[in-house]
Amino acid sequence: MIREVRIQNYKSIQKLKLELGRVTVLIGENGCGKSNILEAIALASAAANDKLDNEFLAARGIRVTEPRLMRSAFEKENLTKDISIEFRQNDQEQFSCILQNDNSPYSQWVSKNFFGNSEASLKDAINLVIQKHGGRDKLKSLLEEETELSEQVFSSFKKDAESFIPILHLNEFIIYSPENPALRTFEKEGQIQPLGINGEGLFKLLNFLTFDKNQDKLNEIKKKLQLIDWFKDFEVPQNLSAMQTSLQITDRYLDTDLSYFDQRSSNEGFLFLLFYFTLFISELTPQFFAIDNIDASLNPRLCRRLIQELVELAKKNDKQVIFTTHNPAVLDGLDLDDDEQRLFVIYRSQLGHTKAIRILKPEPLEGQEPVSLSEAFLRGYIGGLPENF
Repeated sequence: MIREVRIQNYKSIQKLKLELGRVTVLIGENGCGKSNILEAIALASAAANDKLDNEFLAARGIRVTEPRLMRSAFEKENLTKDISIEFRQNDQEQFSCILQNDNSPYSQWVSKNFFGNSEASLKDAINLVIQKHGGRDKLKSLLEEETELSEQVFSSFKKDAESFIPILHLNEFIIYSPENPALRTFEKEGQIQPLGINGEGLFKLLNFLTFDKNQDKLNEIKKKLQLIDWFKDFEVPQNLSAMQTSLQITDRYLDTDLSYFDQRSSNEGFLFLLFYFTLFISELTPQFFAIDNIDASLNPRLCRRLIQELVELAKKNDKQVIFTTHNPAVLDGLDLDDDEQRLFVIYRSQLGHTKAIRILKPEPLEGQEPVSLSEAFLRGYIGGLPENF
C-alpha cells in the first residue's frame, strides 16, 4: 500500500503530508480542500501514466482549470511555481513528480518523474529492475531452471519488483463520484474502464460477472445488497440486444406476478450500493482509488453499515481507498483501534492553507460515558465544523 503522500503548491494545498491507511476517511467543512487532496493524487497518477492532457485529467475526476489556478494562489509568485507530489512506502520515497506549465494558452503540463532518486518513467524503472538481474533473456532462463541459484534470483527479483507494486496501484488511481443519471440509465463505458468516474460502464461489468467463472463475485454483490431491506435478487437478462441495458431487480414485497422492475424504477440508494459493492468486489477495478462524498443519497444508519462492509471488502480484496464525507454517521463505521482505518479532519488554516489532523479514538472523560465519533464531531470535539454558524 501507499503509506504517505506529500503535496506542495496544488490549489488550496500549500504544503501537506498525509499518512494513509488501507481505508482513509476525510471529513471537514465545505471548501476545506478534501477534494483537492484527491485531485493531487490523481494528478500524480496521470503523471505516472505520462498522460497529462486535460481530457485524461477530467476522466480521472480532476476539476481542470487554467494552469496558473491549479497552483496555490496564496502568493502571486506561486502561480508560476511547480507542483510537487511524492509518495512513500516504509519511510522510503518511491515515486515523486514535479509538474511544470508555462501558463501560456493551450499549454500542456509536463512532468519530471522520479523513482527513488532516479528520474525515469514507470516503464524505465521496471526495466532497471530487469537489467539489474541480467536482462530479460538471462532472467527468463534462470527462472526456468529449478536450481538453488534460480530460487535466489527469483527471490531477489520478486523483492525488487514488489517495491513497485504501490506505484503500479497509483497508476490506476481514479476519483469516483457516482451520479444518479449515469447509474439509472446505465450509460455506456467512458474513457476509463471498466468503471467511469460517474458510474459509466456498470452494466457491462455486471454482465461480465454473469459468466460462470465470475459467479462467486456476482453472488457476493447480491449478498451485500441485502443491507437494503426490500432487496431480494437481481438478474442481467441474457436475451437483450447489444443496444439494450436492463437489470431485472426483485423486491421481496412485490406480488409474485410483478416479480421484478428495472434500474430506472429503483431508488438511487440501491444503485449507489450496487456501484460500490461492484467496485470493491471486482478484480478488474483499481486497487487504489477514492470516492468523493461516499454518503451521497444514503440514510445515516446505512452509511455506518456501508463503511463497515467496505472496510472488510478492502481488506479481503487488497484495495486501498480514500473516502470524503460530510456525514458524521460515516465515522461510526470506522474502528480506529485498527491502524488500517484512519480518520482525518481537513480544515483551512488562518492563512487559508489546507491542513489535516489525524483523529484517534476519543477517550471518555472520567465519570462519563464513551462518546461515538459522530457525536464527538457534532459537538465540535474533533473540529471540521464551520465556525460561523
